[in-house]
Amino acid sequence: MLGKFFNIIYLLLLSTYVANAVTKLREKFLWNAVNFEYPDRQTWLHALSVGDFIPENNLPVGIEVYNEKLFVTVPRWRAGIPSTLNYVPIDSPDLSPRLIPYPNWQANKAGDCENGLTTVYRIKVDECDRLWVLDTGTTGIGNTTQNPCPYALNVFDLKTDTRIRRYVFRPEDTNANTFIANIAVDIGATCDDAYAYFSDELGYGLIAYSWLENTSWRFTHSFFMPDPLSGDFNIAGLNFQWGEEGIFGMALSPIQPDGYRTMFFNPLASGHEFSVSTRILRNKTAVEDSYHDFKVVGTRGKDGHVTAAVMDKNGVLFYNLVSRNSIGCWNSRLPYTPENLDVVDSDDVGLVFPSDVKIDRNENIWVMSDRMPVFLIANLDFRDVNFRVYTTTVSEVLANTACAQPSLNSLDGYGALGSPKFYSFPISAKPALPKFIGYDVAPVKSILPKYAGYDVSPKLPSYNIGGSKTGYRNEPTAFSYSYVTI
Repeated sequence: MLGKFFNIIYLLLLSTYVANAVTKLREKFLWNAVNFEYPDRQTWLHALSVGDFIPENNLPVGIEVYNEKLFVTVPRWRAGIPSTLNYVPIDSPDLSPRLIPYPNWQANKAGDCENGLTTVYRIKVDECDRLWVLDTGTTGIGNTTQNPCPYALNVFDLKTDTRIRRYVFRPEDTNANTFIANIAVDIGATCDDAYAYFSDELGYGLIAYSWLENTSWRFTHSFFMPDPLSGDFNIAGLNFQWGEEGIFGMALSPIQPDGYRTMFFNPLASGHEFSVSTRILRNKTAVEDSYHDFKVVGTRGKDGHVTAAVMDKNGVLFYNLVSRNSIGCWNSRLPYTPENLDVVDSDDVGLVFPSDVKIDRNENIWVMSDRMPVFLIANLDFRDVNFRVYTTTVSEVLANTACAQPSLNSLDGYGALGSPKFYSFPISAKPALPKFIGYDVAPVKSILPKYAGYDVSPKLPSYNIGGSKTGYRNEPTAFSYSYVTI
């Protein structure tokens, strides 16, 4: 009875949301409830009759893209989830395609610890055509959680659709409170120079794994813990508390001049962003003395709750603002301050709890929304669309945002004799620009309707931007101006 009451309240509140609707993201797939591609109708009917498949108990949470496949994960939080790792063909003509178990039905058998996957959350495809999958080995959620299998990393060769490695976490990697729902993969110079990182949301740790050494180690830090002032959530008209939620969202930068990446991360019950170099995470001896290697980046402010993030090849970070029904962005070459944080799209119906965000090899952004709090606390209305997948190009979603500034890498080499450049920056970027790159910036007449031009000239004889030596050895007055539109 209480569930019906919450559902009515939710629907009434939902009907009042008219202010925000996606304008850039395009709806690719949608489901009232997910269905699965069984071998035949008889098998499907049998699964329904015996409770092996209970449609209303299936909640998709994670996505990933590889060539023609869109992977979709469904954790076994309740009974009746037939497969946890699945995919749909991206070119499917069906707006609500059935989920196909990956790599097959047998590999998704719950409780088959050696050969099957029990519960999978978020997954990652790397540059070497491998799919990295963490099986938590659990069923249920909260006080219904059971652990039939240990935490185990499974890696699949996507060219052959076969598992090529299974690694069981060491006992020291987890604790009694461990809950891991996110993964980041770090590829270095070769495919063997690979590391994976796992955020322990409730056990407050960060686990690193080396592909070459086939071993793992665990970091602890106070930055992994929740903010006691950020545990109150208001989503889809529901108020609830997730005050124990620690480190969750993670994203890796492109490789930096020192040969390592920067990991950006955040606790879920927090508005703060932190970072650490993978130089530290790759070093198993650093677990003992690395406190000061972890840095505070900045804050998103009130309701800045994030569970998933991804960084594009130009250093723009995208993240799901689950309490704001939005996807946010930040250009990592600018300070993490309010004027440089922006929203690329928002929808008070379609983006209720955007659970995952990914970027594919063609620089398309993908977002899944699933109304998770309504599923957990109230009841989903299966007459309505509950789960959506959106996509568009990164360039399109960044248009007219504070994150759409030219890559500062394009300034590397500026100062070649006689060839300094004129850059056109979005008007929204104007307040942040002078504070970051250390240039004298004077506005000049706009040459495009929505752009303001800046006359950029160095104010010192030499600079080092982003680790790239620009080698200025001339006075600014020696330069003449040309025009470049970014």
